[in-house]
Amino acid sequence: MTAHASATRAARTLSRPFALGSLTVPNRIAMAPMTREFSPGGVPGPEVADYYARRAAGGVGLIITEGTYVRHPAAGTSGAVPRFHGTDALDGWGRVVAAVHAAGGTIMPQLWHVGMARKAGAPPFPDAPPSGPSGIALDDSPSGHAMTQRDLDDVIAAFAEAAAAAERLGFDGIELHGAHGYLIDQFLWSGTNRRTDAYGGSPAARARFAAEIVAACRAAVAPDFPILFRMSQWKMHHYQARLAESPEELQAIVAPLAEAGVTAFHCSTRRYWLPEFEGSDLNLAGWVKKLTGRPTLTVGSVGLDAEFLGTFQGEQAGVAGIDGLLDRLERDEFDLVAIGRALLGDPEWAAKIFEGRTDALVPFDASMLRTLN
Repeated sequence: MTAHASATRAARTLSRPFALGSLTVPNRIAMAPMTREFSPGGVPGPEVADYYARRAAGGVGLIITEGTYVRHPAAGTSGAVPRFHGTDALDGWGRVVAAVHAAGGTIMPQLWHVGMARKAGAPPFPDAPPSGPSGIALDDSPSGHAMTQRDLDDVIAAFAEAAAAAERLGFDGIELHGAHGYLIDQFLWSGTNRRTDAYGGSPAARARFAAEIVAACRAAVAPDFPILFRMSQWKMHHYQARLAESPEELQAIVAPLAEAGVTAFHCSTRRYWLPEFEGSDLNLAGWVKKLTGRPTLTVGSVGLDAEFLGTFQGEQAGVAGIDGLLDRLERDEFDLVAIGRALLGDPEWAAKIFEGRTDALVPFDASMLRTLN
């Protein structure tokens, strides 16, 4: 295929609009959520608004913000990660929404509770202990607080409060962070969920907490307000971890979430092209779409020739082609494509792909993490 034909194919395939509940995303490209820690005191300022607006102006159809802490003392572990509660922070997010909409994009906040990933004594609430389903960290150490029913109810209410605030501020939907070994994912994974009550045991029981959060958020917003759920098999620093060893186990986890009100699943993998289970070429997003009938977003080293581990350790990631991605998108394996590091390196990545200017794409290197370019 000639370079011109390849560019035409990319523009045709990726520029199609897509409906998520009440939202029509103008194209198939989303910005993946990436923690930046450029919000002193948890308040996103003008630089954050400009950062997201540049990506929207550069052709990204849907912005999913960095993770933002819900209102719970143990939700966070940094004073520079934005929060999604308090008048000052919500006013800042309102300005972010306005800037992205003015640039022609759509935007959803990612709502986040870090659970046992919290460092003891860390801001924004130093006295809050790390909390999780069983008080067990990803490294199997019993280093935190096992959540009580009161704790669970408080966290569920905090997510619902944040969902309502997002709709009120004019966001186009929300994403719940249920991936990478943070609180919701700690309930989903048997490695951190050792509970013997209704929230532990079988895959379906481990999904109960997540489903209750989804249901509470769904009840707090309009019936067609989009709710995305980000999920992964892998965990931070535990890259071989798996929620499900088979499609049947995966279905037991995702079906209750779909029933509770998830609009679409955002399925995080380190390499989008790898099959999830033996006997099928489908990746995680492909399997979740097949099992639930819900739309899915795929993510994982799109447009780059190296995965994030190396680049976050100082190695540069070069530009890579996306023909394999287009193959999968054209056969409807998944519906949207989330771009992470490639968009950190190049705010105009989407526009350059649409216009066939691939020779102008900017490679990513870890130094780009230190600025909001």
